[in-house]
Amino acid sequence: MAFVVGRGRNVSDGPVCRLGTYRARDGSRGADLALDLDRPHAMLVVGKRGYGKSHTLGVVAEDLARTAGVAPVIVDPMGDFRTLDRPSAGDPVPTTAVSDPAVTAASLDPRSWCSLLGLSPESGAGSLVWRAAATESTLAEMRDRIEASDAPDADRRAATNHVELAASWGVFDPDGLGPDDLCDPEATVVDVSGFDAAPMNAVVRGIAESLYDARVDEAVDRLPWLLLDEAHAFFGGVAAPALETVLTRGRTPGVSLVAATQRPGAVPDVAVSQSDVIVSHRLTAGEDLTALERAQPTYVDGSITDGDRMPTEPGEVLVVDDATETVHAATVRARDTPHGGASPRASELSSGRSAE
Repeated sequence: MAFVVGRGRNVSDGPVCRLGTYRARDGSRGADLALDLDRPHAMLVVGKRGYGKSHTLGVVAEDLARTAGVAPVIVDPMGDFRTLDRPSAGDPVPTTAVSDPAVTAASLDPRSWCSLLGLSPESGAGSLVWRAAATESTLAEMRDRIEASDAPDADRRAATNHVELAASWGVFDPDGLGPDDLCDPEATVVDVSGFDAAPMNAVVRGIAESLYDARVDEAVDRLPWLLLDEAHAFFGGVAAPALETVLTRGRTPGVSLVAATQRPGAVPDVAVSQSDVIVSHRLTAGEDLTALERAQPTYVDGSITDGDRMPTEPGEVLVVDDATETVHAATVRARDTPHGGASPRASELSSGRSAE
């Protein structure tokens, strides 16, 4: 019977992700290892480039997409998950790909709007944006509310210019992604590849707040899982407060977060300390190893970053499971869908083959 990370050995108790198999010291594969998908979790996937971090995120996404009662939302900043609906083995993975992601202006609260636009709520322009966001649901309505105010001309011009800047990003739409869209029976891939940092963060903040608020209000009957690749780009931007809310308060309403990053040293301590499951691929940078050391629980004997513990090859992982207070050396299974983010190779291009 497989061990289920986040639960224990009772495989029959709810859905699981087929994560992979145990890895012996000689590199051979052992019994199956699974991941609990029945309960909400905060999960951190780390590893240097090329060692399987995004692959592991894809493995989790595949099985979430097949699981009833959950709503996986995959934020894709690198175009790695565009192929989730192309089965290469096993059952098809039902996926809705969103090529031009947009959220509604109302998905961000007034404080989020001020933060997004770099305005202090106490400033003249910031207070105008705050009041407009509190009462209106579209950018056009916010702009009209600001222009109709009796505030000084300079404040109105500054607030209007900031709202126009947000409009120029092309990620706010009255018909943008809302809780019902994000929590439909299929998985949702939000493809933000090619976007600058500000609009990417705006989309993620809107999605995270929508999912959290919808569950708090019991407006959706599925448990959302937000999967976030290159998470350091969002924990270092205006999406951070919404992500930290999901990390620290999301389990009670039932919102899960799976954050993947090649730079664990660049994410805040809360992203590490609040994770009940940590999956580590190979790491070599000192600050990243130090960040992982800081997360080491007291029940782990010796150093978690010892040479014989840490993975050395692509696909190998060390899994720290705080729910069962166990540590597992494993090899992640092959994906059932092709990986969409393979780096191009000169030899393949010259021979007419595709890197994908």
